[in-house]
Amino acid sequence: MPIYKAPLEDVRFVLDEIVGLDKLSALPGYEEATPELVGQVLEEGAKLCEEVLFPLNQSGDGEGCHFENGVVHTPKGFKEAYATYIEAGWQGLACDPAYGGQGLPKLVNTMLEEFICSANLSFGMYPGLSLGAYNALAMYGSDELKQRFLPKLVDGTWSGTMCLTEPHCGTDLGIIRTKAVPDGEGSYKITGTKIFISAGEHDLTENILHLVLARLPDAPAGTRGISLFLVPKFLDRADGSVGPRNGVACGSIEHKMGIKASSTCVMNFEDATGWLVGEPHKGMRAMFVMMNAARLAVGIQGLGLAEVSYQNAVNYARERLQGRSLSGVKAPDKPADPIIVHPDVRRNLLTARAYAEGARALGALVAYNLDVAEKHPDTRTRRDADEFVQLMTPIVKALFTDIGFESANIAVQVHGGHGFVWETGVEQYVRDARICQIYEGTNGIQALDLVGRKLPQDMGRLLRHFFHPVGRDIEAAMQKDELGEFVMPLAKAFAKLQQATALIAQKGLKDPEEAGAAASDYLRLFGLVALGWMWLSMVEKAQAKLAAGDGDAAFLEAKVKTARFYMTKLLPQVNSLFIAITAGAKPLMEMDEAAF
Repeated sequence: MPIYKAPLEDVRFVLDEIVGLDKLSALPGYEEATPELVGQVLEEGAKLCEEVLFPLNQSGDGEGCHFENGVVHTPKGFKEAYATYIEAGWQGLACDPAYGGQGLPKLVNTMLEEFICSANLSFGMYPGLSLGAYNALAMYGSDELKQRFLPKLVDGTWSGTMCLTEPHCGTDLGIIRTKAVPDGEGSYKITGTKIFISAGEHDLTENILHLVLARLPDAPAGTRGISLFLVPKFLDRADGSVGPRNGVACGSIEHKMGIKASSTCVMNFEDATGWLVGEPHKGMRAMFVMMNAARLAVGIQGLGLAEVSYQNAVNYARERLQGRSLSGVKAPDKPADPIIVHPDVRRNLLTARAYAEGARALGALVAYNLDVAEKHPDTRTRRDADEFVQLMTPIVKALFTDIGFESANIAVQVHGGHGFVWETGVEQYVRDARICQIYEGTNGIQALDLVGRKLPQDMGRLLRHFFHPVGRDIEAAMQKDELGEFVMPLAKAFAKLQQATALIAQKGLKDPEEAGAAASDYLRLFGLVALGWMWLSMVEKAQAKLAAGDGDAAFLEAKVKTARFYMTKLLPQVNSLFIAITAGAKPLMEMDEAAF
């Protein structure tokens, strides 16, 4: 049976030493987010995930969702778990108190999201989509729509979705066909079909609010002609209660490789009543609020799966007896040594650990900047934080989900044949993790976003929010002898990143396919340097605390040793990535299509 314990000690280290909770509580509106309160919140969240959500993960995978007569039934125990979740106020943790939320920082919610994704990714899809709908409606909805619908999203009695793609268009939303026709009463009639709609239909809430992309009759072609509409499953009455059924129905649910307890639906809209969110023909602007938040959330899904995969791999490696250590018997009282003594098993375990801990630090830093971008009193500081988040969003989404899938496969590899069977639980993580590299824009699309939009934006201004602090930290670390073995590999990798950036900028201006051919390798290189930056910061803090005799020595020493592994065994991947980038587009593009 699989196991999971929320990594509270590592989360505390990241929050205290890498982000700094004192900086968080100094932001206007977050004065109550003290280290003590945040610690209590995360401890309670950990209990919920370990004791309520995690026990349903494997059973939910085995049972899946059931579709009968247009109704989706979630697996046994999910309704009760969701009721527990909303009764404790977890849905509104980071939502505005004006609508019933608790107003805690997005950083705190991000840490909780990791726990949820480790414990039960399928369950996390339902409240996660609702939070995305809340964010879009809170930013672009009219005051009347916000007052009508946000309190229900915040308390969790109603849920939300995002309805983007259609059977013929995939990611190319500029060619959607769903129509919206004014009905003369201030609302619109929505008609069309949407596919791959997560949580589009289920039995956890009394109503579901769909945010739907559609075209008005006078819409210009392409993405410039897309508007966003709020379309509820049931219309609401004047007193806020659930009214008659709207013209929206689930046509079917997908039978999927993974996240089987999360309903993925085909949604049919037939003259469904909806209300415009934001301005006409400006729906993509509002939907990007949901999409960017979702991309960061999907990155955290990858992190959550990396963590739980690592924990199960370590647990098995300690228990499984097979072979003897190459350096001599380690367990003479047993017929064989535990496989954790073998170098290749350790390579696998340390790879998953180094990725997870590095990603946790980077994810926390990005989430903190979300809070700064919203709450800081200085306009320039808010802008800089927002631009840092923009730059890092495709990296978090793509890199974290790649390492989540890699770590899940590592768990299977460590388990050997036992990892390939359902009962041990780890093969589920491989299946669940695979979708994370696909939805909310495939990782290849994230790479194109990075090189095609983020790099050239404002003459490279976004890049400076990463390059400048990394350069300063490397220069400062160079002055400390104890950091020499850690900073030198990062300095060399950072130089490769700078060279690759200049090369792509130069070639990409002449030929867009040069930038496209380098995009995925570049994103991976960028991400590895970003994790290296986090590891430099973490090892510096760990060494200082060890020298001062402050903290758990075993935990801090493990942090130093994991940093050494990352810098010497994983970060050198940047060298091969750089060589691949310099090879250019020709090896990809020269073959005639008919020859494939």
